[in-house]
Amino acid sequence: MNNLEIILDKDINKDLIKTKKIAVIGFGSQGYGQSMNLKDSGCDVVLGLRLGGNSDKKAKQYGFRTMTIEDAVKYADIVQILIPDELQAKVFEEQIKPNMRAGQYLMFSHGFNIHYKKIIAPKDINVIMVAPKGPGHTVRSEYEIGRGVPSLIAVYQDPSGDSKDIALSYASAIGAGRAGIIETTFKEETETDLFGEQAVICGGVSALIKTGFEVLVEAGYSPYMAYFEVLHEMKLLVDLINQGGLADMRYSISNTAEYGDMTRGPKVIGEQSRQAMKNLLKDIQSGAFADEFMNEMQSGCKKFNELRKQNADHLIEKVGQEIRSSFVWGDGGKIIDRNKN
Repeated sequence: MNNLEIILDKDINKDLIKTKKIAVIGFGSQGYGQSMNLKDSGCDVVLGLRLGGNSDKKAKQYGFRTMTIEDAVKYADIVQILIPDELQAKVFEEQIKPNMRAGQYLMFSHGFNIHYKKIIAPKDINVIMVAPKGPGHTVRSEYEIGRGVPSLIAVYQDPSGDSKDIALSYASAIGAGRAGIIETTFKEETETDLFGEQAVICGGVSALIKTGFEVLVEAGYSPYMAYFEVLHEMKLLVDLINQGGLADMRYSISNTAEYGDMTRGPKVIGEQSRQAMKNLLKDIQSGAFADEFMNEMQSGCKKFNELRKQNADHLIEKVGQEIRSSFVWGDGGKIIDRNKN
Protein backbone atom coordinates (compact mmCIF):
# COMPACT_ATOMS: atom_id res chain seq x y z
CA MET A 1 0.00 0.00 0.00
CA ASN A 2 1.35 3.43 -0.96
CA ASN A 3 1.96 6.01 1.75
CA LEU A 4 -0.90 8.48 2.03
CA GLU A 5 0.00 12.15 1.61
CA ILE A 6 -2.70 14.60 2.66
CA ILE A 7 -2.22 18.17 1.44
CA LEU A 8 -3.82 20.94 3.51
CA ASP A 9 -4.21 24.70 3.18
CA LYS A 10 -0.97 25.30 5.09
CA ASP A 11 0.92 23.52 2.27
CA ILE A 12 -0.68 25.53 -0.56
CA ASN A 13 -0.12 28.90 -2.20
CA LYS A 14 -3.71 30.01 -1.72
CA ASP A 15 -3.18 33.32 -3.54
CA LEU A 16 -1.99 31.75 -6.80
CA ILE A 17 -5.52 31.08 -8.03
CA LYS A 18 -6.41 34.75 -7.47
CA THR A 19 -3.94 35.73 -10.20
CA LYS A 20 -5.94 33.73 -12.75
CA LYS A 21 -9.27 34.37 -14.44
CA ILE A 22 -11.56 31.36 -14.14
CA ALA A 23 -14.41 30.35 -16.44
CA VAL A 24 -16.75 27.73 -15.02
CA ILE A 25 -18.74 26.06 -17.77
CA GLY A 26 -22.08 24.96 -16.37
CA PHE A 27 -24.17 25.78 -13.29
CA GLY A 28 -25.47 22.39 -12.20
CA SER A 29 -24.62 20.84 -8.84
CA GLN A 30 -20.82 21.12 -9.13
CA GLY A 31 -20.97 24.33 -11.15
CA TYR A 32 -23.07 25.93 -8.43
CA GLY A 33 -21.00 24.66 -5.51
CA GLN A 34 -17.58 25.37 -6.94
CA SER A 35 -18.33 28.77 -8.46
CA MET A 36 -20.01 30.00 -5.29
CA ASN A 37 -17.01 28.96 -3.21
CA LEU A 38 -14.55 30.47 -5.70
CA LYS A 39 -16.42 33.77 -5.58
CA ASP A 40 -16.48 33.80 -1.78
CA SER A 41 -12.73 33.02 -1.77
CA GLY A 42 -12.05 36.19 -3.74
CA CYS A 43 -11.43 34.63 -7.15
CA ASP A 44 -12.16 36.22 -10.52
CA VAL A 45 -14.82 33.83 -11.84
CA VAL A 46 -17.27 34.04 -14.73
CA LEU A 47 -19.78 31.47 -15.90
CA GLY A 48 -19.99 30.21 -19.47
CA LEU A 49 -23.63 29.36 -20.12
CA ARG A 50 -26.43 29.40 -22.66
CA LEU A 51 -27.53 32.99 -22.18
CA GLY A 52 -31.20 33.30 -21.28
CA GLY A 53 -31.45 29.69 -20.10
CA ASN A 54 -32.44 28.52 -16.62
CA SER A 55 -28.83 28.19 -15.45
CA ASP A 56 -28.06 31.69 -16.68
CA LYS A 57 -31.03 33.09 -14.75
CA LYS A 58 -30.06 31.23 -11.57
CA ALA A 59 -26.42 32.34 -11.83
CA LYS A 60 -27.42 35.98 -12.26
CA GLN A 61 -29.53 35.74 -9.10
CA TYR A 62 -26.31 34.94 -7.22
CA GLY A 63 -24.56 37.94 -8.74
CA PHE A 64 -22.38 36.12 -11.26
CA ARG A 65 -21.16 37.60 -14.49
CA THR A 66 -22.28 35.27 -17.28
CA MET A 67 -21.06 34.96 -20.86
CA THR A 68 -21.44 32.66 -23.81
CA ILE A 69 -19.17 29.64 -23.54
CA GLU A 70 -17.04 30.99 -26.39
CA ASP A 71 -16.52 34.37 -24.74
CA ALA A 72 -15.87 32.82 -21.33
CA VAL A 73 -13.11 30.65 -22.81
CA LYS A 74 -11.52 33.66 -24.50
CA TYR A 75 -11.69 35.63 -21.23
CA ALA A 76 -10.27 33.01 -18.88
CA ASP A 77 -6.92 31.50 -17.98
CA ILE A 78 -8.60 28.45 -16.47
CA VAL A 79 -11.58 26.71 -18.08
CA GLN A 80 -13.35 24.36 -15.67
CA ILE A 81 -15.83 22.12 -17.52
CA LEU A 82 -18.70 21.20 -15.22
CA ILE A 83 -21.44 20.21 -17.64
CA PRO A 84 -22.62 16.56 -17.79
CA ASP A 85 -20.08 14.01 -19.02
CA GLU A 86 -22.14 13.12 -22.08
CA LEU A 87 -22.18 16.74 -23.31
CA GLN A 88 -18.56 17.66 -22.73
CA ALA A 89 -16.94 16.30 -25.90
CA LYS A 90 -19.36 18.03 -28.27
CA VAL A 91 -19.19 21.34 -26.40
CA PHE A 92 -15.41 21.10 -26.24
CA GLU A 93 -15.00 20.51 -29.98
CA GLU A 94 -17.52 23.12 -31.08
CA GLN A 95 -17.29 25.92 -28.50
CA ILE A 96 -14.22 25.53 -26.30
CA LYS A 97 -11.33 24.17 -28.36
CA PRO A 98 -11.60 26.76 -31.21
CA ASN A 99 -11.29 29.56 -28.64
CA MET A 100 -8.44 28.21 -26.52
CA ARG A 101 -4.89 29.52 -26.60
CA ALA A 102 -1.55 27.99 -25.64
CA GLY A 103 -0.86 27.90 -21.92
CA GLN A 104 -4.47 27.86 -20.74
CA TYR A 105 -5.58 25.35 -18.13
CA LEU A 106 -8.37 22.94 -19.05
CA MET A 107 -9.89 21.57 -15.87
CA PHE A 108 -12.29 18.77 -15.02
CA SER A 109 -13.87 17.36 -11.87
CA HIS A 110 -14.09 13.85 -13.31
CA GLY A 111 -11.58 12.19 -15.59
CA PHE A 112 -14.15 10.41 -17.79
CA ASN A 113 -13.73 12.30 -21.07
CA ILE A 114 -9.96 12.62 -20.88
CA HIS A 115 -9.31 9.03 -19.75
CA TYR A 116 -11.58 7.49 -22.40
CA LYS A 117 -10.24 9.93 -25.02
CA LYS A 118 -13.62 11.46 -25.79
CA ILE A 119 -11.74 14.76 -25.43
CA ILE A 120 -8.19 15.14 -26.73
CA ALA A 121 -6.70 18.48 -25.73
CA PRO A 122 -4.00 20.24 -27.78
CA LYS A 123 -0.49 19.53 -26.47
CA ASP A 124 0.09 23.18 -25.56
CA ILE A 125 -2.86 23.17 -23.13
CA ASN A 126 -2.48 22.21 -19.46
CA VAL A 127 -5.00 19.52 -18.47
CA ILE A 128 -5.77 19.15 -14.77
CA MET A 129 -8.43 17.82 -12.45
CA VAL A 130 -9.88 18.92 -9.13
CA ALA A 131 -12.47 16.35 -8.07
CA PRO A 132 -14.35 16.97 -4.81
CA LYS A 133 -15.40 13.70 -3.22
CA GLY A 134 -18.97 14.83 -2.72
CA PRO A 135 -21.89 16.41 -4.61
CA GLY A 136 -21.62 20.08 -5.53
CA HIS A 137 -24.35 21.09 -3.11
CA THR A 138 -22.35 19.51 -0.29
CA VAL A 139 -19.20 21.27 -1.53
CA ARG A 140 -21.13 24.49 -0.96
CA SER A 141 -22.86 23.62 2.34
CA GLU A 142 -19.62 22.40 3.94
CA TYR A 143 -17.77 25.53 2.82
CA GLU A 144 -20.47 27.75 4.32
CA ILE A 145 -20.00 26.24 7.79
CA GLY A 146 -16.23 26.55 7.64
CA ARG A 147 -15.43 23.01 6.61
CA GLY A 148 -14.63 21.44 3.25
CA VAL A 149 -15.09 18.34 1.14
CA PRO A 150 -11.92 16.27 0.55
CA SER A 151 -10.77 16.44 -3.07
CA LEU A 152 -8.52 14.65 -5.51
CA ILE A 153 -6.21 16.44 -7.90
CA ALA A 154 -4.46 15.11 -11.00
CA VAL A 155 -2.29 16.44 -13.82
CA TYR A 156 -2.59 14.98 -17.33
CA GLN A 157 -0.67 17.56 -19.38
CA ASP A 158 1.67 20.19 -17.97
CA PRO A 159 3.35 22.32 -20.66
CA SER A 160 3.46 25.34 -18.32
CA GLY A 161 5.14 23.41 -15.51
CA ASP A 162 2.92 24.72 -12.70
CA SER A 163 -0.28 22.73 -13.20
CA LYS A 164 -0.10 20.94 -9.84
CA ASP A 165 0.25 24.26 -8.01
CA ILE A 166 -2.73 25.67 -9.92
CA ALA A 167 -4.83 22.60 -9.13
CA LEU A 168 -3.94 22.82 -5.43
CA SER A 169 -4.72 26.52 -5.25
CA TYR A 170 -8.07 26.00 -6.98
CA ALA A 171 -8.87 23.10 -4.66
CA SER A 172 -8.08 25.29 -1.68
CA ALA A 173 -10.40 28.02 -2.97
CA ILE A 174 -13.36 25.64 -3.07
CA GLY A 175 -12.64 24.54 0.51
CA ALA A 176 -10.85 21.23 -0.06
CA GLY A 177 -7.68 22.33 1.73
CA ARG A 178 -9.66 22.53 4.97
CA ALA A 179 -10.42 18.81 4.77
CA GLY A 180 -7.57 17.29 2.76
CA ILE A 181 -6.37 16.87 -0.83
CA ILE A 182 -4.87 13.74 -2.38
CA GLU A 183 -2.98 13.54 -5.68
CA THR A 184 -4.01 10.78 -8.09
CA THR A 185 -4.22 10.17 -11.86
CA PHE A 186 -7.04 10.63 -14.36
CA LYS A 187 -7.13 6.86 -14.90
CA GLU A 188 -7.33 5.97 -11.21
CA GLU A 189 -9.93 8.62 -10.39
CA THR A 190 -12.16 7.69 -13.32
CA GLU A 191 -12.14 3.93 -12.86
CA THR A 192 -12.47 3.92 -9.05
CA ASP A 193 -15.16 6.62 -9.16
CA LEU A 194 -17.30 4.73 -11.66
CA PHE A 195 -16.84 1.49 -9.74
CA GLY A 196 -17.77 3.10 -6.43
CA GLU A 197 -20.89 4.66 -7.93
CA GLN A 198 -22.07 1.49 -9.63
CA ALA A 199 -21.15 -1.22 -7.16
CA VAL A 200 -21.47 0.49 -3.78
CA ILE A 201 -22.47 4.07 -3.03
CA CYS A 202 -25.22 4.54 -5.64
CA GLY A 203 -26.10 1.34 -7.48
CA GLY A 204 -25.26 -1.12 -4.73
CA VAL A 205 -26.83 0.85 -1.90
CA SER A 206 -30.02 1.81 -3.76
CA ALA A 207 -30.55 -1.77 -4.99
CA LEU A 208 -29.94 -3.11 -1.46
CA ILE A 209 -32.39 -0.63 0.08
CA LYS A 210 -35.12 -1.27 -2.49
CA THR A 211 -34.75 -5.05 -2.31
CA GLY A 212 -34.87 -5.04 1.51
CA PHE A 213 -37.96 -2.81 1.40
CA GLU A 214 -39.68 -5.09 -1.12
CA VAL A 215 -38.92 -8.25 0.89
CA LEU A 216 -40.45 -6.77 4.05
CA VAL A 217 -43.55 -5.39 2.31
CA GLU A 218 -44.11 -8.65 0.40
CA ALA A 219 -43.93 -10.47 3.75
CA GLY A 220 -46.82 -8.35 5.03
CA TYR A 221 -45.02 -5.71 7.06
CA SER A 222 -46.01 -2.06 6.99
CA PRO A 223 -44.23 -0.10 4.23
CA TYR A 224 -43.74 2.69 6.77
CA MET A 225 -41.88 0.37 9.14
CA ALA A 226 -39.91 -1.03 6.22
CA TYR A 227 -38.90 2.50 5.15
CA PHE A 228 -37.56 3.34 8.61
CA GLU A 229 -35.65 0.09 8.96
CA VAL A 230 -33.94 -0.07 5.56
CA LEU A 231 -33.70 3.55 4.38
CA HIS A 232 -34.04 6.15 7.14
CA GLU A 233 -31.60 4.50 9.53
CA MET A 234 -29.07 4.10 6.72
CA LYS A 235 -28.20 7.81 6.97
CA LEU A 236 -27.62 7.60 10.71
CA LEU A 237 -25.27 4.63 10.41
CA VAL A 238 -23.40 6.08 7.44
CA ASP A 239 -22.68 9.18 9.54
CA LEU A 240 -20.99 6.91 12.10
CA ILE A 241 -19.07 5.08 9.37
CA ASN A 242 -17.95 8.39 7.89
CA GLN A 243 -16.67 9.50 11.30
CA GLY A 244 -14.81 6.40 12.39
CA GLY A 245 -15.16 3.62 9.83
CA LEU A 246 -17.09 0.40 10.31
CA ALA A 247 -15.61 0.18 13.82
CA ASP A 248 -17.49 3.26 15.05
CA MET A 249 -20.74 1.99 13.56
CA ARG A 250 -20.30 -1.36 15.27
CA TYR A 251 -19.35 0.33 18.55
CA SER A 252 -22.64 2.27 18.50
CA ILE A 253 -25.10 -0.48 17.55
CA SER A 254 -26.40 -3.27 19.80
CA ASN A 255 -24.66 -6.61 20.21
CA THR A 256 -27.60 -8.19 18.40
CA ALA A 257 -27.14 -5.87 15.43
CA GLU A 258 -23.36 -6.33 15.39
CA TYR A 259 -23.60 -10.13 15.46
CA GLY A 260 -26.24 -10.07 12.71
CA ASP A 261 -24.06 -7.68 10.71
CA MET A 262 -20.98 -9.88 10.73
CA THR A 263 -22.73 -13.27 10.33
CA ARG A 264 -25.58 -12.40 7.92
CA GLY A 265 -24.09 -9.57 5.84
CA PRO A 266 -21.76 -11.94 3.91
CA LYS A 267 -24.79 -14.11 3.06
CA VAL A 268 -26.36 -11.15 1.23
CA ILE A 269 -23.17 -9.77 -0.29
CA GLY A 270 -21.30 -13.00 -0.98
CA GLU A 271 -19.24 -14.54 -3.77
CA GLN A 272 -21.92 -13.92 -6.40
CA SER A 273 -21.90 -10.21 -5.57
CA ARG A 274 -18.09 -10.15 -5.54
CA GLN A 275 -17.99 -11.68 -9.04
CA ALA A 276 -20.61 -9.20 -10.25
CA MET A 277 -18.43 -6.36 -8.94
CA LYS A 278 -15.40 -7.78 -10.75
CA ASN A 279 -17.41 -7.89 -13.97
CA LEU A 280 -18.48 -4.27 -13.49
CA LEU A 281 -14.85 -3.28 -12.98
CA LYS A 282 -13.82 -5.06 -16.20
CA ASP A 283 -16.44 -3.10 -18.15
CA ILE A 284 -15.14 0.13 -16.64
CA GLN A 285 -11.48 -0.67 -17.32
CA SER A 286 -12.13 -1.72 -20.93
CA GLY A 287 -14.24 1.33 -21.74
CA ALA A 288 -17.32 -0.82 -22.43
CA PHE A 289 -19.40 1.04 -19.85
CA ALA A 290 -18.27 4.43 -21.16
CA ASP A 291 -19.27 3.47 -24.70
CA GLU A 292 -22.62 2.06 -23.54
CA PHE A 293 -23.38 5.22 -21.58
CA MET A 294 -22.43 7.56 -24.41
CA ASN A 295 -24.48 5.53 -26.92
CA GLU A 296 -27.50 5.69 -24.62
CA MET A 297 -27.16 9.45 -24.23
CA GLN A 298 -26.73 10.00 -27.95
CA SER A 299 -29.59 7.74 -29.03
CA GLY A 300 -32.43 9.45 -27.17
CA CYS A 301 -32.09 8.04 -23.62
CA LYS A 302 -35.05 5.65 -24.02
CA LYS A 303 -33.71 3.06 -21.57
CA PHE A 304 -32.42 5.75 -19.20
CA ASN A 305 -35.80 7.53 -19.07
CA GLU A 306 -37.68 4.25 -18.57
CA LEU A 307 -35.43 3.40 -15.62
CA ARG A 308 -35.91 6.85 -14.13
CA LYS A 309 -39.69 6.48 -14.34
CA GLN A 310 -39.66 2.99 -12.84
CA ASN A 311 -37.62 4.18 -9.89
CA ALA A 312 -39.68 7.35 -9.38
CA ASP A 313 -42.86 5.23 -9.29
CA HIS A 314 -41.47 2.78 -6.72
CA LEU A 315 -43.50 2.50 -3.50
CA ILE A 316 -40.46 3.40 -1.39
CA GLU A 317 -40.40 6.89 -2.98
CA LYS A 318 -44.08 7.50 -2.29
CA VAL A 319 -43.83 6.26 1.30
CA GLY A 320 -40.65 8.24 1.86
CA GLN A 321 -42.17 11.46 0.57
CA GLU A 322 -45.10 11.06 2.95
CA ILE A 323 -42.88 10.28 5.93
CA ARG A 324 -40.39 13.08 5.27
CA SER A 325 -43.17 15.66 4.95
CA SER A 326 -44.73 14.51 8.23
CA PHE A 327 -41.69 14.53 10.50
CA VAL A 328 -39.59 17.45 11.71
CA TRP A 329 -36.43 16.54 9.77
CA GLY A 330 -38.33 16.91 6.48
CA ASP A 331 -38.55 20.72 6.46
CA GLY A 332 -36.02 23.55 6.50
CA GLY A 333 -32.28 23.61 6.11
CA LYS A 334 -32.31 21.80 2.79
CA ILE A 335 -29.00 21.50 0.99
CA ILE A 336 -30.75 21.29 -2.39
CA ASP A 337 -33.32 23.83 -3.57
CA ARG A 338 -34.07 22.94 -7.20
CA ASN A 339 -35.41 26.41 -7.90
CA LYS A 340 -32.19 28.08 -6.79
CA ASN A 341 -29.24 25.74 -7.24
